[in-house]
Amino acid sequence: MEQGHSTDVVDDRKGKYIPIRDADEPELGMFDKPLPCCGCGIGWFFLLLGFVFPLMWYVASVLYFMKYYHKDPRERSGLTACAIAATFFTIAAVIALLVILL
Repeated sequence: MEQGHSTDVVDDRKGKYIPIRDADEPELGMFDKPLPCCGCGIGWFFLLLGFVFPLMWYVASVLYFMKYYHKDPRERSGLTACAIAATFFTIAAVIALLVILL
């Protein structure tokens, strides 16, 4: 039996815990832990929080451009959504200021 591929219950009873991994994809079990912020991730949490505090979209945009998602690729979609929301908010704020001032 190869080391690292044991699924035998007898091995577990002896106290030998061997991680189950796929030989072809060693990163398969890397992201088994849940995402922070209630399981939805930092990006989606900041997106929802940004509707109350739009500054959070800019914080998440900075994280996106600093490539925070390399730590966990599951964060990429939420951080991208925040960057898009920050762009839309900036455009809307500039248009609103131009209408008010001109």
